[in-house]
Amino acid sequence: MSTPSQSNTKRMTSMAMLITIGYVVVVLSKQIPLRVAGFLSMDFSNVIIVIGGFIYGPVSAAIITVIVAFIEMITIGETGLYGFLMNVVNTCSFTCVAAAVYVRRRDTKSAITGLIVGCISVTATMMLWNYIITPLYMFVPRHVVQGMLVPVFLPYNLLKSGINAAMAFLLYRPIVLGLRRANLVSETSEGQSGKTNWGVMLAAAFILISLGLLFLVLAGVL
Repeated sequence: MSTPSQSNTKRMTSMAMLITIGYVVVVLSKQIPLRVAGFLSMDFSNVIIVIGGFIYGPVSAAIITVIVAFIEMITIGETGLYGFLMNVVNTCSFTCVAAAVYVRRRDTKSAITGLIVGCISVTATMMLWNYIITPLYMFVPRHVVQGMLVPVFLPYNLLKSGINAAMAFLLYRPIVLGLRRANLVSETSEGQSGKTNWGVMLAAAFILISLGLLFLVLAGVL
């Protein structure tokens, strides 16, 4: 039986591997020539991050998200802090929400439900955040972005999150089995650290922040 320190070391090692793979996927995703509206690219790193969230819980998904987004910003990022912020919000609103649903009851139905809820969450969240943040770094009037919300951002986020969800569902078991064979994850340790209450609080924080931003928009502050 592993000691607590050994379990923590294994968890840190596997999370480091997921962070590395996630960053590599970001780099590879940028090589895909497909662009929506000329500037929205497909990013499949959410596949790896949501799998990390399924294994270790939504808080770990948030940690992986922030680290991958930060490394991207300082290496290959082109939009600076705005891009970092949007990456974190986009990824967390999908991966953390999906993981928070899944860790309550770890079965296939819960995984599918979590991924669907995650798709809805990220699509709704990014509609608001694109409306608020995109004009700031694209240097365009807000009404221009408003006109892009339904014809551009809505289908883009639905397509992107749907592809990530489908790939995560297909790859979750093989990746977990690989980590188990490497003795980095065991059936008993999987998900022990994923506290549902923390996951719910994290998801609630994104909702509250988004509602706060919506209030500022309606009040004319933003």
